[in-house]
Amino acid sequence: MTDFKTILGSGKDASPKRFHPWVFSGAIKKTRQHSDGREVEPQEGDIVTVYSNKDEYLGTGHYSTHASIAIRIITFEEEAIDQNFWNKRIQNAVDYRKKIGVLNAETNIYRLVHAEGDLLPGLIIDVYGNTAVIQAHSVGMYKALENIKTALQLSLGDSLKCIFQKSKETLPKEYAQNIENGYLLKDAEPTHHALEYGNTFNISWEDGQKTGFFIDQRENRFLLGKYSKGKNVLNTFCYSGGFSVYALKAGATLVHSVDASARAMDLTDKNIALNPTSGEHKSFTEDTFDFLEKNDCSIYDVVVLDPPAFAKHHSVKHNAVQGYKRLNMTALKQMKSGSILFTFSCSQAIDMPLFYGTILSAAILAGKKVRVMHQLSQPADHPINIFHQESSYLKGLVLEVE
Repeated sequence: MTDFKTILGSGKDASPKRFHPWVFSGAIKKTRQHSDGREVEPQEGDIVTVYSNKDEYLGTGHYSTHASIAIRIITFEEEAIDQNFWNKRIQNAVDYRKKIGVLNAETNIYRLVHAEGDLLPGLIIDVYGNTAVIQAHSVGMYKALENIKTALQLSLGDSLKCIFQKSKETLPKEYAQNIENGYLLKDAEPTHHALEYGNTFNISWEDGQKTGFFIDQRENRFLLGKYSKGKNVLNTFCYSGGFSVYALKAGATLVHSVDASARAMDLTDKNIALNPTSGEHKSFTEDTFDFLEKNDCSIYDVVVLDPPAFAKHHSVKHNAVQGYKRLNMTALKQMKSGSILFTFSCSQAIDMPLFYGTILSAAILAGKKVRVMHQLSQPADHPINIFHQESSYLKGLVLEVE
């Protein structure tokens, strides 16, 4: 347990009693530590215990001094947050990945810890070959890095050679300015080439986006491959070209990859080169909206729209919906009969019913009849905490244009 005790206001305990791990600042009545008769406020990242207004224990979590999410609960049981706690949580995550079969001869790229989905809010761990990449999204998790490192070594054993900490971009700016990303463990040279369903990718975790790769689209990339043989494919917002690689390896005749970032297109070209195929590939460093409006997209049999999050907060949800509507309408207007659209949203603020309705509106505005072939989500190594719907963030639809 901890010395800091947080008491919620009257009627503010319903959420943690339903095992939702977030406590918002407005729910807190007071937080204090008694020390020699004095009351001391917790600091950023301190561990605090949470109680109801009736002094019922609700959980223990990491405290944030300025964020709207004031506490991220890491356990709903009265237990010590010691090395044994971290060992058990990380081992549970490893055992789960073994159960779902994501660790196999053809794949050594996977998410090991998915924040709230693995009951560790504020923590992301992705594995690429012999390297684990950690991103702490809360100061509390950052302060626990040594415990997490030890737990990873115990759980993964000799297969783990390197641990890279990449939290400078994800922590509060005032805290992050005093830290640097870097290796917590480097027992061998890291393997920057890693496998996903037998496809080879160059992973740049030191300076790439997120932890270096968008692992959450693995199963959706695999599905795209099933529709790509002998087809012309357009992959927009392609980043490192994941969908493009799968399409070409599956026998696509032609693949065009589009991204506004020159660095992204360089990554795409490198990944295409790592996976030799007979199909033709061309990269376009261009804004996707501009590309769709300037080019004849009726030449494509399959189109992928995988934009970055248009809405990271509920306050901009309306603008995001308009962005998704415009993007999909622009593509659908040009798509020929019988073609297939893979369209996605990774905006947490946009749930599946809203996304579905937005794509429906886009089809109406485009004057196209479509039918839904697949409704897509994130893969099993990005588990959704049923008590925390916010952990369900990736939505996708596969549509046939009639």
